[in-house]
Amino acid sequence: MRPRHPLPRKLPPTRLPNIWLFSDTRTQADVIALAALLPPGSGVVLRHDSLASGARWRLLRRLMRLARARGLTILLAGAPATAARWHAHGVHLRQHDACRAAEARRTGLLVTMPVHDAQEARRARRARADGVFVSPLHPTRSHPGAASLGRAAWLRLARLAGGQAFALGGMTPARARALQRASEISVGWAAIDAWEEKASKRRARQKRNAVPT
Repeated sequence: MRPRHPLPRKLPPTRLPNIWLFSDTRTQADVIALAALLPPGSGVVLRHDSLASGARWRLLRRLMRLARARGLTILLAGAPATAARWHAHGVHLRQHDACRAAEARRTGLLVTMPVHDAQEARRARRARADGVFVSPLHPTRSHPGAASLGRAAWLRLARLAGGQAFALGGMTPARARALQRASEISVGWAAIDAWEEKASKRRARQKRNAVPT
C-alpha cells in the first residue's frame, strides 16, 4: 500500500541509539504506549508482520509522529523499498534478505540485522549492517525453551558481526549495565518484555493513586 500523504523522513542519525524496543504482536500493551516510555533518543524496530499493509502503515505513521517529538529512530522490519516509501529511518533485514542491504543504503536507510549464530554474524558483516541484534543473551519468553548464548558467546558473535551490537533476549537495564561493564566493546540493548513490564507497573501505580483514601 502506498500512503496518500507520506510523512517526511528526517535524515537518519549517523549512529544508532543504544536502547531499543522490539515490537511484538503478542504483547498486550500498545506499541505506541511502550515507545512513549523509551528515553528520548532511543529506537524502535517495528515488526507486526501479521498486520495488513494498511494497518501496519498507519501504526508506523503514529510511531513516526512520536519519533519527531522524542527524537526516536524507527526501523521497519521487511523490505527496504517499503521502509523507504513509508519514510522509516531504516530497515531491519531478516537473514534471508541480507542481499538487499546495498539496496537499503542506496535509499539512505539505516540497516540492522538479527544474529543468532556465527553463520548469521558473518552474513551481517558481509552485508555491512550498521547494527546487529545478537540474541538470545538470556532466556526469553519470546523463545521459550531456546538455549541462551551467555555472555562469552554473545561477545564472540558481536565482534564477529561487526557494526554496533545490541543484546536482545531477557534484557533489562541492570543486565545491560552488567554487560557493558564486562565488555571491551560498546554495546547497546533491546527488549520486548522489559518495556511491557514497565508499562504494567506504571498502570498499577496510576490505579493505586486513583483510589480515594
